[in-house]
Amino acid sequence: MSELTTTYEWSTLPWRKLERKVFKLQKQIYQAACRGQRAKVRRLQRLLIHSWAARVLAVRRVTQDNAGKKTAGIDGFKSLPPNQRLSLAQRLQSGWGKASPMRRVWIPKPGNREELRPLHIPTLEDRARQTLFKLALEPQWEAKFEPNSFGFRPGRSCHDAIVAIYLQVCHQPKWILDADLAKCFDTIARQPLLKKLNASPFFTRQIRAWLRAGVMDHFQYSETPQRVPQGGSLSPLLANVALHGMEKYIARYCKGARVIRYADDLLVIHPERQVIEHAQQLLGKWLAKMGLAFKPSKTRLCHTLNSVDGQVGFDFLGFSIRQYRMSKYKSGRSMKGYKTIIQPSQAAMQRHLQRLQAVIRSHKAAPQAALIQHLNPMIRGWSAYFSAQSSKKAYAKLDYLLYQKLRAWAHRRHPTKSGYWRASRYWLVNQGGGWVFAARKGETQVRLRTYVETPIVRHVKVQGNRSLFDGDWSYWATRMGKHPELPARTAKLLRQQRGQCSHCKLYFKSEDLLEVHHLDRNHQNSKWENLTLLHQHCHDQVHSGMHDKHPVVEEPDESKGSRPVLQTSRAGDRPA
Repeated sequence: MSELTTTYEWSTLPWRKLERKVFKLQKQIYQAACRGQRAKVRRLQRLLIHSWAARVLAVRRVTQDNAGKKTAGIDGFKSLPPNQRLSLAQRLQSGWGKASPMRRVWIPKPGNREELRPLHIPTLEDRARQTLFKLALEPQWEAKFEPNSFGFRPGRSCHDAIVAIYLQVCHQPKWILDADLAKCFDTIARQPLLKKLNASPFFTRQIRAWLRAGVMDHFQYSETPQRVPQGGSLSPLLANVALHGMEKYIARYCKGARVIRYADDLLVIHPERQVIEHAQQLLGKWLAKMGLAFKPSKTRLCHTLNSVDGQVGFDFLGFSIRQYRMSKYKSGRSMKGYKTIIQPSQAAMQRHLQRLQAVIRSHKAAPQAALIQHLNPMIRGWSAYFSAQSSKKAYAKLDYLLYQKLRAWAHRRHPTKSGYWRASRYWLVNQGGGWVFAARKGETQVRLRTYVETPIVRHVKVQGNRSLFDGDWSYWATRMGKHPELPARTAKLLRQQRGQCSHCKLYFKSEDLLEVHHLDRNHQNSKWENLTLLHQHCHDQVHSGMHDKHPVVEEPDESKGSRPVLQTSRAGDRPA
């Protein structure tokens, strides 16, 4: 089928055929990389880059599938209508070896709203080109990456990292090097990175052009310093490449030490303190070769059972991980006199409460139903994230603290009324569930979710070196259906549809955006037989007649907070 002689409409492209063709090439790249066939890997990557199927899929990812697609670069475009998407895919056939400057925006750091970090947004065309490169490079590196690297990788999550930590510390108290890297993206050395990437000259020239592209900050152009710009589609993969090899390096020189890494947060685990101190020195030298260094304020030695500098255990990805002394008769089957407990950290709870408080303050005069509709996604998202560990006590505490905040909210609205009047106005008695903050909206009742109603379901860690590119769809579809952050309705539909989209019949992947579709187009009719689960782009295709046909533009330097979304987008307040 010739792309030059055949005219397509975007919505009528054979997406299922295109997806299968691209994945077939990716699977071949993965298998060739596993066997060490470098020449074959490069030949297949070049074939994928120049294929029509990969180009239109790259364009779809940056214009439809990416939840951060509404952020504009210096070109001012943050979305394209279907007819212009085809033109962009055609332009990706040529014009390689150069890059446009990026737009710099400043966003607050997670957990510290006063400190800002830069985010660099490429133009829409450069984002599509980077996504195309990622389609070709990711399978090769997924065959190489170490098993205990979990950040920014398809099919892996924070919960896999937490379970990996538990498996390392549950049998014996351990010493931990809890480390964070200082300005990871900003300080990665370009030349060592390109040498480590060891790509073909075509890939190397283009990646070097992106790394050297300047930035526009409030209409002021400046050269890009020594950094991997954070904000591009390819940046997380390049950061993982830069940090690859750390686990094997430490295992070679520190027998028995284990490294667990999520992006630029890493742990080194061993029973002896001397080994951990030696590993810290070795890692410092290893990181220096890539232009990286530890962040002193966030790097420390700690112990899972004993106090070090007044603190027992450590926090990682929003969880507090430590061991508690207890009688051998209460420490489970091991009878070792301690128990390992992983629960939400105090810092994560405090940040979440601050966000709840901000929403409540902004709804001082709003209807009760509007407040509930803003709070419910935050409660659902936060409790789902922590639902794979021992969080019941934290849930009960948050329910109590939120109740006190809502009491104060009701008192401010009606300071002259009695407590009994306010309680009967804003709370209902649920059968067997105590008081419920609820309101009537039309014919339906809107109630506030509680944290404790979220069930605790243990997460199963991904197997060793398994990769999404190995083609075992039954394994990956099953894992996705059991992900802790997947809403219950979506998870049930996923299992019912055996992990397949009901529109294109392709399997869902962990990075896909999902939509619950109402078959009769009536969003009020949420009966089970009226629901089906689709890819977001398939959902767009079903409703294609309802979309605007003009591009959406934005002022090139409009300063607004934004961030890239690298995984499946889910509603809720995530612990940063």
